[in-house]
Amino acid sequence: MNYIAYTFVIKDHTSGTLPLQTAIEILIAQLGAVGFESFTEQEKGVIAYIQEQDWNPEMLTHIQILDSNDVQISYTKENIQQINWNSEWEKHFEPIEVDGLIGVRAPFHKNPELKYDIVIEPKMSFGTGHHETTHLMLQHLLYMDLKNKSVLDMGCGTGILAIFAHMKGAQPIDAIDIDAWCYENTLENIDKNHCSNINAYQGDASLLKEQKYDVIIANINRNILINDIPHYTRCLEKNGQLLLSGFYSEDIPVIKKSLDQHQLVIEQQLLKNNWVALRCINNS
Repeated sequence: MNYIAYTFVIKDHTSGTLPLQTAIEILIAQLGAVGFESFTEQEKGVIAYIQEQDWNPEMLTHIQILDSNDVQISYTKENIQQINWNSEWEKHFEPIEVDGLIGVRAPFHKNPELKYDIVIEPKMSFGTGHHETTHLMLQHLLYMDLKNKSVLDMGCGTGILAIFAHMKGAQPIDAIDIDAWCYENTLENIDKNHCSNINAYQGDASLLKEQKYDVIIANINRNILINDIPHYTRCLEKNGQLLLSGFYSEDIPVIKKSLDQHQLVIEQQLLKNNWVALRCINNS
């Protein structure tokens, strides 16, 4: 089976209004909607693959972000013969460690024999631990007491944070993502890590009704977080903890304004390459 690969490079993103990772996520979503079936994220872009038989020269005219004034994206196209997907992941997905205690790897990587071994089949979902926000969220969870705590992983991507919460003794755990690929990938990774107490759902914050959680994890983006903080507050137990990431340090004031309105107090913030992860307490 032959494939066509497009390599997209996001240029000068610092001068635009759309953060790099957000641009990558939007690009992947729009490409997936027109038939691209697999992706490998790179430092400043993404490689997108589609079967040759499903490709047509007009496909990219439907990718709105390519015409956006908020980001500059260039791309090249090439034909590829018989892709070995394991080989592709081996080239683009290296195992990582967090604080010498957590290992995140693909199934074809050697077990690093750390305290926590997380196996992720990355495919096209966000959340392999490589991005700063996922790394920061893992750090927060590493030093929290999650034993028998109820947890929500909102915007779960690959399910990596829900899986780690399970390893830390949390139960029960809900994992939600609006993207169908992420939902399916989360189910696959739940199985690979033998997590019996994680329930995965496809949807958004509208799924949150009367549920209550001791810990809510939301690694999404600034605008969605601000919009959904009222939902999180309603579902968070008294003295429950809310972990937020997916934004830059300069976004903290606008995030804090929304937190203040809902009696959520920032207890700790972690920073990595200008990305931020906040741990907040519900004082309402």
